Amino acid sequence: MRTVIQPQLKFGETDIAAIVLDPKSRDDIPQLLRGLQYIYTEVSLRQRVFAILEEMIPDRANGQGKANRQTGRPGMEQWKIRVLGVLRLGLDADYDRIQELANQHKTIRQMLGHSDWLDEQEYELQTIRDNVSLFTPELLDRINQEVVNAGHSLLKKKRRGKPQSPR
Repeated sequence: MRTVIQPQLKFGETDIAAIVLDPKSRDDIPQLLRGLQYIYTEVSLRQRVFAILEEMIPDRANGQGKANRQTGRPGMEQWKIRVLGVLRLGLDADYDRIQELANQHKTIRQMLGHSDWLDEQEYELQTIRDNVSLFTPELLDRINQEVVNAGHSLLKKKRRGKPQSPR
């Protein structure tokens, strides 16, 4: 019952593409969120990244292989794990700081799919630890490679559109 992201927005929830990030901010959090927002808004890149995120499945409680994604209780969505994992690595933060940001930072909560009001869901420290640990360095490397490839193709498109300057 794990999903990458809920396809239907909840009442009061802001679409990730519509989240307003301060372009003048020099803090690292908006820059990380802007990168995540780019991944989400570029459809082909999002599909490739979501395909990788679907592989993020926890082990069974008895240690006998991976859990079945079709049965059991709903787990944390893979997109939320991705957001929290990127913040943890990008900020070089411990789990306590990630918990504080996930529960109190307005823009991060929007990126996690929470509305500004009437959404009192809070993340417990152990839940964050258990889920963010699924975001392995191997998965991160594969996602980073997809993002780099998308950046290269974007750069090629921009270069093709501009005339070459004479030297």
